[in-house]
Amino acid sequence: MKFIHSADLHLDSPFKSRTKMPHNIFEELTSSTYKSVTRMFDKAIEEQVDFIIIAGDVFDRENRTLKAETFLKKGFERLKDNGIFVYMIHGNHDPLSENVKSKWPDNVSVFKENVETFESVSQKGERVFLHGFSYFMDDSYENKLDDYPVNHLNEGIHIGILHGTYSKNRYDQARYTEFNLETLNSKLYHYWALGHIHVREQLSDLPPIHYPGNIQGRHKNEYGDKGFLLVEGDDVYLSTSFIKAHEITFAEYALEMKTLNKQDIYQRIVEFKERLREAGKKIIQLTINHEGDEELSEIDYKELLELLHEDEQDVRNFIWIDNLSINYLNQNQTAILNDIKASYSDNEEIFKEALNTMYMDPKINRHLPPMQNLKKEDYLSLGEERLKMLMRK
Repeated sequence: MKFIHSADLHLDSPFKSRTKMPHNIFEELTSSTYKSVTRMFDKAIEEQVDFIIIAGDVFDRENRTLKAETFLKKGFERLKDNGIFVYMIHGNHDPLSENVKSKWPDNVSVFKENVETFESVSQKGERVFLHGFSYFMDDSYENKLDDYPVNHLNEGIHIGILHGTYSKNRYDQARYTEFNLETLNSKLYHYWALGHIHVREQLSDLPPIHYPGNIQGRHKNEYGDKGFLLVEGDDVYLSTSFIKAHEITFAEYALEMKTLNKQDIYQRIVEFKERLREAGKKIIQLTINHEGDEELSEIDYKELLELLHEDEQDVRNFIWIDNLSINYLNQNQTAILNDIKASYSDNEEIFKEALNTMYMDPKINRHLPPMQNLKKEDYLSLGEERLKMLMRK
């Protein structure tokens, strides 16, 4: 048996906060989820899988768009033409309601609000039982894990489909249908196809319990490779392999810079982007780490970012810098130095007092030049370097 486990397609995600992007990049972003789902359908046909599981949040909200429904229906019809079935549940972002009256091809089975079971037969004649339920109306609902049937007879292959939150989940995501592994294991299923958490994660090996993550990242917190799981095996064991399907990758990077000269920064970032470009389209958060005492002015910062953005217009494999931040590693020391200089560097009385102290000390004054040859700027510079050295200790 072979099937695809996917979840959290969020087909009509609005991306409203991205309207400042160039038209080409914004269009790529808004269509990225559709391209990712198309890749999944292509892979299903290529691998001739028995069925696809979509474990919730097919759409991004209850009032899904006509574009999303039409796209999905055409995709399901392609699968039908290739003898591939679809088993789908609705999650907290796309709950069932009286207003949802989608008509899918007859190869698509949608779980209703109460736990139910669909039976399927693989191409090799294996009986497969799929158990699950869809969220209904809104986010408030009772936990229905007790209603999943237990596999007492151990006949065929049993798969649980659930859109919910692992009780030990460490990710910052709203918690729905909380579960623990003991509860899932008690059902004696061969595989649990989970949805809701947008990070790929395996919770158990026996039986396999997986989150595939979402199919396409939508913002900076959904970084890295995105896609679905290809699952194959029998009633003894089902193995999984991750298949990348994303169109655009969200990522975070940092560069070390010894100077904050805007030309140097620009050239370094351009070279860095060219290396990234080989791996495809990215939207990135970039941090410049600077250990020196320079500061990049606001005018230079805006000019730099504007030029970097202009470079990505009409570029196929764009590297869009969504946020550029400067991390001043010596910020505290620089602030203290600036405060000292502002308070004392122009104070002639303090300077004369310091000089008199040095020239009155016989252990020091023999190493000093005549006072009339002394340049104030040189001694202030030496004093600043000495303060920097002391602060680094």
